[in-house]
Amino acid sequence: MSAPVTAPASSNGPDRPFLNRRLAAFGTTIFAEMSALATATGSINLGQGFPDTDGPAEIAEAAVRAIRDGRGNQYPPGPGVPELRHAIAAHQQRFYGLTYDPDTEVLVTAGATEAIAASLLALLEPGDEVIALEPYYDSYAACIAMAGAVRVPLTLRAPGFRLDVDALRAAVTPRTRLLLLNTPHNPTGTVLTSAELAAIAELAVSRDLLVITDEVYEHLVFEGTHTPLAALPGMRERTVTISSAGKTFSFTGWKVGWLTGTPELVTAVRSAKQFLTYVSSGPFQYAIAEALALPDAYYDGFRADLQRKRDLLGDGLRAAGFEVYQPQGTYFITTDITPLGEKDAYAFCRDLPERCGVVAIPNSVFYDDPDAGRSQVRFAFCKRTVVLEEAVERLGRLAH
Repeated sequence: MSAPVTAPASSNGPDRPFLNRRLAAFGTTIFAEMSALATATGSINLGQGFPDTDGPAEIAEAAVRAIRDGRGNQYPPGPGVPELRHAIAAHQQRFYGLTYDPDTEVLVTAGATEAIAASLLALLEPGDEVIALEPYYDSYAACIAMAGAVRVPLTLRAPGFRLDVDALRAAVTPRTRLLLLNTPHNPTGTVLTSAELAAIAELAVSRDLLVITDEVYEHLVFEGTHTPLAALPGMRERTVTISSAGKTFSFTGWKVGWLTGTPELVTAVRSAKQFLTYVSSGPFQYAIAEALALPDAYYDGFRADLQRKRDLLGDGLRAAGFEVYQPQGTYFITTDITPLGEKDAYAFCRDLPERCGVVAIPNSVFYDDPDAGRSQVRFAFCKRTVVLEEAVERLGRLAH
C-alpha cells in the first residue's frame, strides 16, 4: 500500500485531493492489478481466489427457476428472503449446534465483504481500536479506516502462523472495542485450534470485547476442525459470525453472504447495511437456500477435491524450489521465495508472468509492516486440475 496522502491546509482549494484522507492509502486492489496482468500476458491466474468452474448445476438451475418464477426479481426483504434466512439458521444448527432465530438473528448481505463493512461501520466509533490477525484480507484495513477506527495488527508468523496468545493479551488497551478474526485464515491457511479459540473467548469476556469472525472458508478445512467462536461459553452474545456462499458453492459472482448474532447485534449491523446496498442478489438468495440444504456428500466431496488440488499444487511448488507452508484450510497456499534466491515478493510476482506464465499474489500487501511478509507469495488452487497441472509445469522452469 502506498503512503497516505495528506490534504493541504485549505479545505476547498483546487489542490485538495478528491479521495477522503481515510482512504488515501488504498488504491487499486492487488487482486485487480494481478488479474489484469494475467489477462495482459495470457498467464494462468493463481492470484485472485475465484474458481474457474461453476458450482452445482442444480443450484444454477434453482436460480434460473427463481428468475422465471418472478422470485427475487424485485427488491427482496431487507434482512433477506425468508427461505434463505431459515436455511442459514438450519445450517448453523446442522453443522455446529448453534440455534439462531431466522427472523431476528440472521442478516443476508452482498457477500461477506459487505457483512464485514456493515459490521465495522455499525459497531465502531472513531478512535476505537480493532485488533486484526495479520496478514489480513485487504478489505479489513479499508473498512476499519472508513469507520475512523484504529487498526492494531496481531501478526501470525511463519512457518506455523499460530496465534500468539500473550501478544494478543498485550495488544488489548482501554480503547480496544473489537477483535476481527478470520478462521480458516486467508492467506495463511491457519485454522485456529480449540485452545486458541478458548483463549480468545476468555479474553473477550474478561475485557468485554466484541468479536467479528470471518468464516467464509468454514467448509474448507483439511486438517483440524472448524469451530465457530460463537459456540464457546460467553461468546454468542458478543460475536458477529460472517460467512458466504461464494467459497462453498463456487458461485462467487452471486455475492450472497450473511451474518448471525443476537437481535441487538444484528439490528445494529442492519442499520448500517441498509444504507450500503439496501438489498442484493434476489433470485440467487432462493438458490443458495437450496444449496445450504445439500447433503453431506456434497460438502465432503467438495473438500476432498480441494485437498487433492492443494497437494498437487503444493508438491509442484516444492519441486520448483519454493518453501511451502502447508495450509490447514482455505484454497490458498503461502510460500516463501527465499530458497529461489529472491527477496521481494512484489517484484517477484510482477516478473513471474514473463518468467513462466503464472500470476500469484505478494503477501506483503496483507501486512501493515510489509517487511513481515516481504518474501511470501500466495497461490490459489481453486482451479481445474488440468490448469493446476499446467501451472506446475510452468513453475518448474524456475527450478532450472
